[in-house]
Amino acid sequence: MAKTCAMGLISALAAASASSSLLSQTNQNVAFADGPFNFPLFSSSSPSPSPSGSPQLSTGQLPSQPSASPASTTDKEGSGNVKARNDNPRTSSAGFDPEALERGAKALREISSSSNAKKAFELMKKQEETRQAELAERAAEFKAMQAQAETERQRVIYDEQKKLTQHQAQTKSQMARYEDELARKRMQAENEYQRARNQELVKLQEESAIRQEQARRATEEQIQAQRRQTEREKAEIERETIRVKAMAEAEGRAHEAKLAEEVNRRMLVDRANAEREKWVAAINTTFDHIGGGLRAILTDQNKLVVAVGGLTALAAGIYTTREGARVIWGYVDRILGQPSLIRESSRGKYPWSGIFSRAMSSLRNGDKTSSKNGNGFGEVILHPSLQKRIQQLSGATANTKAHQAPFRNMLFYGPPGTGKTMAARELARKSGLDYALMTGGDVAPLGPQAVTKIHQLFDWAKKSKRGLLLFIDEADAFLCERNKTYMSEAQRSALNALLFRTGDQSKDIVLALATNRPGDLDSAVADRIDEVLEFPLPGEDERFKLLKLYLDKYIAQASSRKPGLLQNLFKKQQQKIEIKGLTDDILREAAAKTEGFSGREIAKLMASVQAAVYGSENCVLDPSLFREVVDYKVAEHQQRRKLAGADGDGA
Repeated sequence: MAKTCAMGLISALAAASASSSLLSQTNQNVAFADGPFNFPLFSSSSPSPSPSGSPQLSTGQLPSQPSASPASTTDKEGSGNVKARNDNPRTSSAGFDPEALERGAKALREISSSSNAKKAFELMKKQEETRQAELAERAAEFKAMQAQAETERQRVIYDEQKKLTQHQAQTKSQMARYEDELARKRMQAENEYQRARNQELVKLQEESAIRQEQARRATEEQIQAQRRQTEREKAEIERETIRVKAMAEAEGRAHEAKLAEEVNRRMLVDRANAEREKWVAAINTTFDHIGGGLRAILTDQNKLVVAVGGLTALAAGIYTTREGARVIWGYVDRILGQPSLIRESSRGKYPWSGIFSRAMSSLRNGDKTSSKNGNGFGEVILHPSLQKRIQQLSGATANTKAHQAPFRNMLFYGPPGTGKTMAARELARKSGLDYALMTGGDVAPLGPQAVTKIHQLFDWAKKSKRGLLLFIDEADAFLCERNKTYMSEAQRSALNALLFRTGDQSKDIVLALATNRPGDLDSAVADRIDEVLEFPLPGEDERFKLLKLYLDKYIAQASSRKPGLLQNLFKKQQQKIEIKGLTDDILREAAAKTEGFSGREIAKLMASVQAAVYGSENCVLDPSLFREVVDYKVAEHQQRRKLAGADGDGA
């Protein structure tokens, strides 16, 4: 126990001496040894620096005593530059002064022998506790600083992440804008390419259509040339035959003509001399009177002035009257005249011009054409079901007019030459309406004036007191679909004008459209149609009736009209055609051969028969000639169909 207490006193003394030496070293910068050294008194670990920068000493450890023999000491004292030995590796190489340790031991002994040893220990204990508290406080401060640093680091990380997120969002936005711009540019490029491709396709289609039209024209010209060549050869043969026959007959009459020639010549010479003398006398008398009048006027100045003034006034009056009449007539024609789009009308060009013509035509024709074929529709030969439908429409239209109800618009469609125009004309006549015929191809050349002309046409049509059937042939020419690329702005405006005038059901106008391609019509135009009629190619019975009709028109009645007096004087008398052996069986045979012919083609066939009859020797129509012309026209029709099919395949 005494040993432990002694060791504690020694430690306390050493600590006190070390503290005093350190304080004196800090305050006075004076060291108690030859050089810097560490002096761990109370701990074996390396000393931690104090807050003031002075070394801290730990209890429980004393400095090692340097073992120096007298010989070594003497040697060190005898040498001029002797270094102190450093047995502790943590101290400096210069060592330390042993006297300080001796003083410390002496002080320790004094303290241990003193009555205040207990107080010294308590003081040392309090100092140690104070130092431990300071260390704990510094540790807490260090932890607080570390927490603050961690918080600051987390805040910096959060700010960096926020900036990174904003930067990524901005980058994504820029990438989206860039991709959108690229997509827009790509779509623009694709649109430009598609537009160029469409233009190229349209150009190729136009070129193909031009080539087809050229090929068709060339084929038609070739056919016409072959036909003309055949007709020329036939006419040459006929002329040669007639010439030989005429020469044979002329040789028989030559002698008689020679005998009568001298007498006739003398009579003609005498008659000519008498006529010449009569005309010379009349001319001399006339010029004598004119010369006398001119001499009287030229010799008398007053007469000359009056004559010149009268002639001038007469010329001015004639010129003024002519120009005034032209202006007035132009105004009257614009107000009362027929619109320029109308090709044919039963009303006449002016309101008063159609009265007498309609009366005379009704008295002259009556129901003559109806009684001939028994169908009640003149020269229109249709399928029985279609004919019945048109008769019903004519009766319904007449009743509609009588009851002042709105008319119904109609659409006629079918192949060319099937009687659409003639049916519309007869339907108007049976319904008691006036009719006016126009074609859709006349609208496009009008350009910007088309809208004005359309409105003038409908204003003129509304003035009809009987009601008017407006028939538009080839309606698809300007009533086609409005989204067509080749449709001009003027055509689109004209179509809009017609749609405006036909928006409501009219009590004055029946609109009848005819087309070969009903699918090309605009949807708004199709919406205004109430009745749709298909005109197919005529069947065998209809072709037989048409052959009989045109046989009577072109052959039997060709020379039945009696020419007038002036026509007898200036025209050669028309030859009468004689029909031999042409029975209904032959006509039915021709009707069977002409399958696929339209009504117009049958009319042309009978016109060709008429031309062949007029080109024959005796102007006689027999079955052989009729069959020959029919076979030729059938072959020509088949050739045209083959060419049309080849053009369609090529297209």
